[in-house]
Amino acid sequence: MGSYIVQRLALLVPTLIGISLMGFLVTRLAPGDPAELRAAGGLGGAREAALSRGKQSAVDEAMAQWRAQYGLDRPLHVQYGIWLKNLVTLDFGESFKDNQPVWNKILERLPVTIKLNIFSILLVYVIAIPLGIYSATHPNSWSDQTATFGAFVLFAVPLVWAATMAIVFICGGDFLYLFPPAGLTSLDYAPDWPWWEKVADQAWHLFLPVVLLSYDGFAGLSRYMRASMLEVLSQDYVQVARAKGVSERIVVLKHVMRNSLIPMVTILASILPGLIGGSIIIETIFSIPGLGQLGYEAVLARDYPIVMALFTVSALLTLLGILLSDLLLAVVDPRIAFGRRAQ
Repeated sequence: MGSYIVQRLALLVPTLIGISLMGFLVTRLAPGDPAELRAAGGLGGAREAALSRGKQSAVDEAMAQWRAQYGLDRPLHVQYGIWLKNLVTLDFGESFKDNQPVWNKILERLPVTIKLNIFSILLVYVIAIPLGIYSATHPNSWSDQTATFGAFVLFAVPLVWAATMAIVFICGGDFLYLFPPAGLTSLDYAPDWPWWEKVADQAWHLFLPVVLLSYDGFAGLSRYMRASMLEVLSQDYVQVARAKGVSERIVVLKHVMRNSLIPMVTILASILPGLIGGSIIIETIFSIPGLGQLGYEAVLARDYPIVMALFTVSALLTLLGILLSDLLLAVVDPRIAFGRRAQ
């Protein structure tokens, strides 16, 4: 197992480099010039004054100096080489927007996104596994058909539309005010609140974003769990256990469920990237100060250092999620022994 982990970690490095190269090319070849956006924003007044006096060349010279300062006037392969060299030392540079270190901005918002995604993953599996077990043990019943219909409906509902409707109907938009529409703390929040009141306030703010981020995950995963259990229930060893008089509860929980969890562990590798992408939508709509909101603002501002840093961090988390999924397979299925050759 140890040698397998070392091999996978060694393979992770060139994979991450290839992913970062594709992300670098996409950001650089996308339409929009950060120098022009900076001139239209931060240099807006000076630009209008210069244009009114017919001094366009002064603005163009300032933009050229700014490009030279951040190395945007160099060839793409040189820019990528410099960025890759800085990546080795975890130096993501400075933001184009406010000249703040990118790494500090990521560390400031990373805990919020991690918290949001961990709660979402837990909710997905806590709901999907029992729901899938119940549907598989009651096939074609009224409850099974209802669960299947509800899962397909939830799986088909776009996250943007669901979040918008939630704000309109239950977040004080036009109807009920059951959950806050934005942020992580209440307007009257005070640092001297008791710890339990702080936890309750943040749970109230996180509940709806976590549910919205998770609903399509547990809807689809519950169907995978159902299909996997139905396949295992038809195996011969299950029929033999029943013939020996083993209770149905023990058959399901001991013999069937463990083998049915193998696809669930495999799917974990695909759930994490989906949650990271979904957090961009949720954090932007609900004004949650996480990496998703930071990335959305960086893309609009063509803030290349932040975009590349977030792209790299997301790719690394995805690759580690795939590795974790493979390692958990050995825990669920004893027949899998990574790095061990058959004798």
